[in-house]
Amino acid sequence: MLPQKKYPLEGLRVLDLGRYQAGPRCALMFARMGAEVIKIEALTGDESRKNAPVVRGQSAYWVQYNSGKKSLSINLRTDEGKHVLKELVIHSDIFLQNFRPGTIDKMGFGYEVLKALNKKIIMINVSAYGQTGSYKDRVGFDPLGQALGGMMSLNGFADGPPIRNFFPLIDRITALHGCIGALAALHEREFSGEGQAIDVSLGDTGFTVNEIPISAFLGDGIIQDKTGNGMGMDNAYQTSDGWVLMAATNRKMWERCCEALGWDDWVNDPNFEGRNDRRKNYKKIEGRLIPWFKSKTTEEAVEYLNKFSVPIAPINDVVGASINPLIEEREMMVEVPDKIAGKIHVTGKSIKFSRTPMTIGSAPTIGQHTKEILSDVLGYEDDYINQLVSDEIIRCD
Repeated sequence: MLPQKKYPLEGLRVLDLGRYQAGPRCALMFARMGAEVIKIEALTGDESRKNAPVVRGQSAYWVQYNSGKKSLSINLRTDEGKHVLKELVIHSDIFLQNFRPGTIDKMGFGYEVLKALNKKIIMINVSAYGQTGSYKDRVGFDPLGQALGGMMSLNGFADGPPIRNFFPLIDRITALHGCIGALAALHEREFSGEGQAIDVSLGDTGFTVNEIPISAFLGDGIIQDKTGNGMGMDNAYQTSDGWVLMAATNRKMWERCCEALGWDDWVNDPNFEGRNDRRKNYKKIEGRLIPWFKSKTTEEAVEYLNKFSVPIAPINDVVGASINPLIEEREMMVEVPDKIAGKIHVTGKSIKFSRTPMTIGSAPTIGQHTKEILSDVLGYEDDYINQLVSDEIIRCD
């Protein structure tokens, strides 16, 4: 019988050479599910440690993507530093990097090298536009993925400019693609005994998030128009003290909304029979909804319509979202100890397992776990570790 494990991915080791968001966020998912994630960073630390906003001296940016990881601070510009990392590859399951295509090969850690060291290693390559294709050498970040795939052209209102998302949607989904791909490769490895390389990119994700409009155009030349926040039963409405978003799109929701608002004359009106009918006649619907919402506070409107199972939620600002009870009830942000800030909130439990928990830890200081990793994983003696420190090959905190 296999030994019982507390966390879903306990026993896996991930080498995280990710930078910025997509790569580190991918590795974060492994850390939350119990894998040992070793953050490989320079002797001066990852550059995102300095990114704003700053909470009591600590980067809120850094901790969101690196809490729960271990820090190995190493100089990969030296042969000795590269040797240490190669030895770790032999004892690891996943190697993640998001340098520009070709950079990791120049560093001496391309997939063929990794595979020769450990045939079971799974390599996650995250990049702007992929390891192949005519754009592969271009530099890119999240907003460019939003732009390339057409998503920005559909954000906003018809008479306005293209609009980008504030939060890094492309980075976040690309991170999930990398994580899902690696989990699939881990499963396949059980049968083949071999790892493989995975290629995910921001550009690919940009097309993915706009897949329905692209499919419609490629299939029949249909060009999607901007719809702003929606129309009719699927739209944002101003209340007496804020805004709400209603998303009542199907027939059952229409019937419940008619019941709630006393629209007996409309519930079976053929002008509002199907979703397309209601969209066609959205101005009539809004003619009733606009004054109704303006006569109610946000709380009144949300509470009342939810009693009738009409999908509706307040449009929160950051303050409203931060004090929403679900944040605590669902453990979506969790306060952890922090050596710099004292304590700080970090990304919480985005997945709830019925039997095995997720794990949340603090963000490491630079090289906090260097000695532990080199001693416990590679069996290095203290004298050798101290020599590597003196030679500026590694840093220990």
